[in-house]
Amino acid sequence: MSPKFGHHPWTVQDLVSGIDKGTIRLPDIQRPFVWPNAKVRDLIDSMYRGYPVGELMFWANKDDGHSRPIGSDGAKTQEATMKVVDGQQRLTSLYAVLNAVRVWRDDYSRERIALSFNPLTGRFAVPTPAFLKSPEWIPDIVQVFEDPIQARYDYLERLCKDGKRTVDAELERDIERAIQHLAKLQDYSFQVVQIKEEVGRETVADIFVRINSEGVSLSAADFILTWLSVFWEQGRNELETWARNSHFTPAEATQILGEKTSWTPRNPFMKFDPGQVLRVSVAVGLRRAKLADAYNYLRGRDPRSREIDPEKREAALATLKAGQVHAVKPLHWDEFLKVLERAGFRTKDMITSRNALLYSYALWIIGRVDFGVPVDALREVMARWFFTAQITGRYTNSPETRMQEDLNRLDGVPTTPPQFLGVLNGQIDAAVPEDWWRVTLLDALNTSSATAPAFLAYVAALNILDADVLLATSKVKDWLTSRPTVKGIEKHHLFPRDYLKDVLGLKDNKRINQVANYALVEWSDNIAISNQPPAEYWPQQVADKAIDKVRRVRQEQWHALPDSWSDLDYDVFLERRRSFMAEVIHHGFRRLTDPNYVPDLRKPEIAPAVTMLELPTFEKLVADGVVPVGTLLTPVDTERDTIAEVSEDGYIQVGEHLCESVELAAKEDNAGLDSGWDYWQAHLDIEDEPVTLAELRERAATMPVGA
Repeated sequence: MSPKFGHHPWTVQDLVSGIDKGTIRLPDIQRPFVWPNAKVRDLIDSMYRGYPVGELMFWANKDDGHSRPIGSDGAKTQEATMKVVDGQQRLTSLYAVLNAVRVWRDDYSRERIALSFNPLTGRFAVPTPAFLKSPEWIPDIVQVFEDPIQARYDYLERLCKDGKRTVDAELERDIERAIQHLAKLQDYSFQVVQIKEEVGRETVADIFVRINSEGVSLSAADFILTWLSVFWEQGRNELETWARNSHFTPAEATQILGEKTSWTPRNPFMKFDPGQVLRVSVAVGLRRAKLADAYNYLRGRDPRSREIDPEKREAALATLKAGQVHAVKPLHWDEFLKVLERAGFRTKDMITSRNALLYSYALWIIGRVDFGVPVDALREVMARWFFTAQITGRYTNSPETRMQEDLNRLDGVPTTPPQFLGVLNGQIDAAVPEDWWRVTLLDALNTSSATAPAFLAYVAALNILDADVLLATSKVKDWLTSRPTVKGIEKHHLFPRDYLKDVLGLKDNKRINQVANYALVEWSDNIAISNQPPAEYWPQQVADKAIDKVRRVRQEQWHALPDSWSDLDYDVFLERRRSFMAEVIHHGFRRLTDPNYVPDLRKPEIAPAVTMLELPTFEKLVADGVVPVGTLLTPVDTERDTIAEVSEDGYIQVGEHLCESVELAAKEDNAGLDSGWDYWQAHLDIEDEPVTLAELRERAATMPVGA
């Protein structure tokens, strides 16, 4: 068997020159640089002291798919022959420090890595104002590499002018030796392991993955991106360019990149990373949501024999390429953004699930490209889809599994617009049936989290219904902006916080900050209202604003204010307002179903079929035997392996901790969710399948007396 590797020495000067000329492809110059400056300092310091800093690994490859060289300006003309397999961070550090090149950071800001050097002590440091002012430090070692003689002259001149130490001949020689030793780092020799050109791509890809996963936990997206570095580098670059440009406007990108940029995917909702764009490409092209499965499929790996089939690999890659063309197409993204606006969502703070956004975008592309759904019809159904996915948490637990189910429903369906619309509308109706709006939504509104999907859906509904700001002539949607210079509207406590604490004696912040106690007002009003009881400030505010009665009544309906709300008991007010908020959300959703729908926002009769106060507590479910003592609970998300148990006192044992509520139990399991009722499922002897606590609670609430 012929050797796959060769060992060759490369000096720092050869490496930097190769990157600059483009014979060495170093894509990290165009990707976020993850090393902190202190680690770059340690690398240079180790080299200065002659310590080993590890081998590098290159792949000798010159085919057309990998001939795009990347140097400091990204426009080299010499053919690239070496791709960096291992040592990208070290090479990026050397290239950036020695050539004074700025690197991208994780937030896609640009930074030039500078290091200071003290010839008297041989120390390196990340520059600080103290080092920059001190005559004992060379502020930036790039001066030494550019012209060591001039750097030595300038340093001695500053040291002599300072006058704090005598610069005799011996000290001058020591300084000269230190500076010359630093300058000779360009002759430092790296041992480079070179993978020979005849080595197969699959072998190289395997090496890539193994090296990149050493010491870190790679996600499935990381595996695919690494694989693309070997098989489709242009495709990976497309994903990274999209992700980077999502941070900038076209004008900003033009200024930063130094080349005319006419469009970027910048938007008010999210900034991408390459793995997120990849997720869309995979869903569209491969019709796969589980990236781990997609990785094996792209490799052409047979699930039974575990062998790699090159023909299957090429076919899978071709399919991915076809999907990615649409995923990064500006027209598709711009049209999809109108879906989010149509659904009432206008800022990133209103998006609680990035997966919902990504997967909805993938479905948009599939509907538009594969099923040929007209833009107007597609916008309406996708607005309802996103609204539903957001408010129900469709892609919160096991998002890949749920999306795969959604993709599978489209598999084998005739590729016509009615078929696509029928599949999605059927799923929407199943997710939010009529009783969902009366029971589940009310439960979801019983929260103090202003980022709860139910509350954000209420704000979205106000946008859909073109609602006014309370006691103002401006629209809610006009104040919701991503511009940091605009103060916008605020969430005002209708029953002021201090009033609830000082007068009513409430101590529980969760009760005080219930979202049903929030109303959207202009920020200046919130200051004026202060801590007066509602019975005092509300009549005064109504009189001061002088809004005509018809408009004010309409505003009270939009903002779900019960009749004579300012005179109600606080708990009664919360109960009634939750019911009205749910009605507003439902009306907003109906407007998405029918653009001509005119909502009837007259106050419904109090005492709906099931109110929040009728939903039993977990303790009562245990006491009534609905969830018997000893019942095992597991997360709905099957990727979590936690097993909890119901204790005799109606609590939930999670590991060593006894949790007094389902919410605390979910948080104990690091769920990060607002409602634990949807997080846990109970394993009951009388049920064939696990049942969520939310469903058991609803059953108990609607169960006839004596049943």
